[in-house]
Amino acid sequence: MEAMHEARYYQKLPGGELLCTLCPHYCHAREGGRGTCGVRYAENGALYSLAYGKLISRAVEPVEKKPLFHFQPGSRVYSIASVGCTLRCGFCQNWEISQWPKEHLPATAGEVVGGGAHRRHVRDIARLVPGEATTPRRVVNAARASGAAAIAYTYTEPTACFEFVHETALLARQAGLRNILVTNGFINEAPLRELAGVVDAVNVDLKYFNPEHYRHVSHARIEPVLDAIRLYHDLGVWLEVTTLIVPDINDDDAELRDIAEFLRGVGPEVPWHVSRFYPAWKMLDHPITPVATLLRARDIGRAAGLRYVYAANIPDAPAEDTRCPHCRTLLIERRSLRLRANHLAAGACPACGTAVDGVGMARSPAIQAVSS
Repeated sequence: MEAMHEARYYQKLPGGELLCTLCPHYCHAREGGRGTCGVRYAENGALYSLAYGKLISRAVEPVEKKPLFHFQPGSRVYSIASVGCTLRCGFCQNWEISQWPKEHLPATAGEVVGGGAHRRHVRDIARLVPGEATTPRRVVNAARASGAAAIAYTYTEPTACFEFVHETALLARQAGLRNILVTNGFINEAPLRELAGVVDAVNVDLKYFNPEHYRHVSHARIEPVLDAIRLYHDLGVWLEVTTLIVPDINDDDAELRDIAEFLRGVGPEVPWHVSRFYPAWKMLDHPITPVATLLRARDIGRAAGLRYVYAANIPDAPAEDTRCPHCRTLLIERRSLRLRANHLAAGACPACGTAVDGVGMARSPAIQAVSS
């Protein structure tokens, strides 16, 4: 199977340099060079996606694990991922696959290999990218066969493999499947708008509200992420937001309040998930997030006017339950990111009749047949 696929969203510059316009890094790649994501390389005047059709992970799991709590609750999703990410967060919980290209692939092609007999080309590097080779059609057929209601592009940064995600999502739509994007939100407006045309729900990681944290911990800028959150919402894609709370990084009340108030400005119906950090990658010296911190963040979100705030990764606690934003009646029960009971009546509170924000809150849509 072809190991290279020409990328989209790039421009040719004078002198043979290429400008990638997919994300706000605006990487300049010379012959044999790559972008910040680690999987887009330049060769012979074109930019190639080396991770196209190479799945490093796939699984069938509850939609609640994305996490999406207000999108077809209780349904199953077919989750897929390829290696690569546009950020480099020191606390990444999936760093083994998201950062794999930057840790293992050469920064440039062209060095002499094999005792000087050959020179490495980008095609040689593409063969080093791990993952099961597949096609968009095969992914859609596998998702249908699994009984999933949607395909979720997740685990790493799906926009780093924009071409494969978009092509798969188009076919999924034709098959009656929904599409879910779990993303860091670091993407330019034109490709975001194109994805929004085929994506039904998105969970964006809003990691901090301090620009310096974005710059020094994740090696990115906050403004494009905030713009993406607003734009997904304005374009009608169902939006939920997650913040991984890392002790001594983004756990102070002021920063949490800033995040909550920003989301309130986007829309009070936007669910906010505050998630528990576990030591990983370059932050093994940071402690696990205390439960009290997560509950405090939940209270801050509610005080800011958000209707739905959830604290994740607290075993046997009701912090993932959905309650009516008007009368506080228990509506949906969850534990460990799994739905236990849905008490909604036609998508509304059975006690006071208040409609609960979301998509498919009362039931999951049927999956239509599609020819292979």
